Amino acid sequence: MEIYNNHKKLFTAALCFFVLLTFFVAIGPAFTSQNNNAPLPGSKPLNRLETEGKAVFIAEGCVACHTQQVRNVDMDKVWGTRPNIAADYANITRTDVWRNTATLMGSERTGPDLTNVGTRQPSNDWHYLHLFNPRSVVAESVMPSYEWLFDIKDYAWPNDVVVNVPDDFKKGITGKIVATHKALALVAYLRSLKEVTLPDGKPVPIFLYGKSEAEKAAANTPGKGVTTKPEFDGAALYASNCQSCHQGNGEGLVGAFPALKGSKVVLDDNPEVQVTIIMKGYNGRVSEGYGVMPAVGTNNNLKPEEVAAIVNHERSNWGNNSKKVTADDVKKIIATFGKPETVIAKK
Repeated sequence: MEIYNNHKKLFTAALCFFVLLTFFVAIGPAFTSQNNNAPLPGSKPLNRLETEGKAVFIAEGCVACHTQQVRNVDMDKVWGTRPNIAADYANITRTDVWRNTATLMGSERTGPDLTNVGTRQPSNDWHYLHLFNPRSVVAESVMPSYEWLFDIKDYAWPNDVVVNVPDDFKKGITGKIVATHKALALVAYLRSLKEVTLPDGKPVPIFLYGKSEAEKAAANTPGKGVTTKPEFDGAALYASNCQSCHQGNGEGLVGAFPALKGSKVVLDDNPEVQVTIIMKGYNGRVSEGYGVMPAVGTNNNLKPEEVAAIVNHERSNWGNNSKKVTADDVKKIIATFGKPETVIAKK
């Protein structure tokens, strides 16, 4: 054929074929995908500070140890309320013309998945302390310390964010530990990572490979050689919602998070203040150096039965021994939230 003897025709044909193939294989599917994947209602694009924080997340190599994908397997239930779908990533856009910060789904979980960390751990103070020294809040953590994201100052300016680090983890530092702009941005980005509730009527993906209903029923049937477990495990709920700050021994962290062991609020027979703090958060001890407690119960959509289980766990452990509460007690207290505020006592 003449085309094989004419290099101009040969290269022109090859170029046209390449452009045509590129359109059908890459450009066309990209446009189709873009038009068919709208962000979920309620999802928000990153603001300027959060976008800067994402860049810090990438620069510090966090993606090497943390995923951002809740898979549809039973073992991933601890990381999110549902498996991720494509629409969860539809709000992610290019940083600029030259850089495309794609989804940071990751491939390894040396550390926990971060898809829903903004809901699991909404406390700014916890994140700053965790970045400065991970062992201060999670004793078993293998995460490196990111101390370079903080400045040491003799005096803090009014707008400075001072991190209250327990003395055992200060490593001889005597000045004020202040979060830099990079630390502020990184924490803002981490707190922005939240799963959005799917619209009503949209099928919710299921977690696969969990126990079937028959297996669960058999496991909870007396006489089958398995001890019946309570429906709401206070110890497990405390571990997943409260332990990262107040610690497994209930003693908190001196100068950072108050203790529940021996707390007047926990020992009070009237659970109103304790339930209110769990559901609405608390900032009454900021002047003492403690951080603001977020509204854990509300943020994590805890049921009254789950709140009651947490309250009873706190009231019956670490030497605490106070009156147990019921789910009905919790419901009655929550029902009063629309009424004039109750004065919350100090823990």
